[in-house]
Amino acid sequence: MATTFETARPAAQPVNVTAVPGIADPAPLGLAGFALTTFLLSVANAGWTRGSGLGWLGYALAYGGVAQLLAGMWEFKNRNVFGATAFSTYGGFWIGLALFVLLVVPHTKSPVAIANDEAWILLAFLIFNSYMLLWSMFVSWAVFGVFLTLEVTEILLVVGNFSHNGATVIKAAGIVGVITAAVAWYTSAAGVINGIAGRHVLFVGKPLSLGSRQSAAVTRHD
Repeated sequence: MATTFETARPAAQPVNVTAVPGIADPAPLGLAGFALTTFLLSVANAGWTRGSGLGWLGYALAYGGVAQLLAGMWEFKNRNVFGATAFSTYGGFWIGLALFVLLVVPHTKSPVAIANDEAWILLAFLIFNSYMLLWSMFVSWAVFGVFLTLEVTEILLVVGNFSHNGATVIKAAGIVGVITAAVAWYTSAAGVINGIAGRHVLFVGKPLSLGSRQSAAVTRHD
């Protein structure tokens, strides 16, 4: 028997569940943002530019920083722990480096103190990059190449900034940094064209650790 305040219940209706479309692969964007900012800073370190030497600064905030950080957040959406960790960390690195130059450097009169600060900052990221270099072996040859060249770049930058006469080492780091940017740009380009074509147009390679289960790749191969 129905009570006074009970309303009639409509008959159950079938519900069609529509799958939520996935997002586009954010890895090529993250790699491109990393590559361009690395390139601009590296050509300055190598002494190839005749400008202020700070042409990289705005792009460290906007492209290498914010755009790469967003790529990392989208990789979380894709459940790609490697890509999410890598892009988010290096997005934060570029934002932090830009803020260091804008907020700290103008108030520090000693170039030696600035170089020492930069050396410790880079050493901290070198530690991070070292284990990500190992885990990149589970992704692809191209991604491993990005982290390998970046590892060498960071080692040279740490040594150069800790040294009292490290200008030559810093220039060498700039040259290796340009190579790092080129490898990252290639990997980004491969992610774009391989995603468009749905097949391997540009080579990225398989995981180097063949006996282990591959983690989610920064640049997808399917």
